[in-house]
Amino acid sequence: MCIHFNFDFKKAAQSLNYLAKKSGGKINKMKAIKLIYFADRYHLRKYGRPVTNDEYVAMGYGPVGSKTKDIAENTSFLDTIESEYNKQYIEKQGMYDIRSVHDVDVNVFSDSDIEALEFAIKHFGHLDQFQIAEVSHAYPEWKRFEKKLKSGMGSVFNMDYEDFFKDAMPGSKHLAPLEGKEFSFCSCSFKDGSIIKISLWKRGKRGL
Repeated sequence: MCIHFNFDFKKAAQSLNYLAKKSGGKINKMKAIKLIYFADRYHLRKYGRPVTNDEYVAMGYGPVGSKTKDIAENTSFLDTIESEYNKQYIEKQGMYDIRSVHDVDVNVFSDSDIEALEFAIKHFGHLDQFQIAEVSHAYPEWKRFEKKLKSGMGSVFNMDYEDFFKDAMPGSKHLAPLEGKEFSFCSCSFKDGSIIKISLWKRGKRGL
């Protein structure tokens, strides 16, 4: 069963903006996209939905939120509303960086969204873009396509959010924070189609 969410372009743009601000005003594009992947994975496993609701694909450098990548690059795949919104907050700087051009609109986020972004920064923000890409290769949603990617059978493969609930292969200290039994109830609820609304997980006035 392949699960799809409704992509939130405002959250994607503000997530990139948030990460750029946290990095002194600019951030490497690939690193930012990977940090959002880890935030989405964390939030899905803990709260039953991703932050951005993006559609993920496996590529050579790991999992990629396909629409977040379009936002980061301000590609022609964006519609006029998405593109104009994007330009208000971030812009490309050179070939590889994203620069913040406006304060983050935190009102688009829930408190748990911020929690997930801060989680990604805390555990993976010290890595460069290639190191964080390497860490992302340990996760089963990418591992499923590793042989196909390395053999040249294709360069892009659609991921399934169900795989995000599977634990990564052991062997790196960076993997531990995302794993464990605390996510098991959310995984079961997600798989049987339940809507997760648990007051214990509320975080302030914005909630989930």
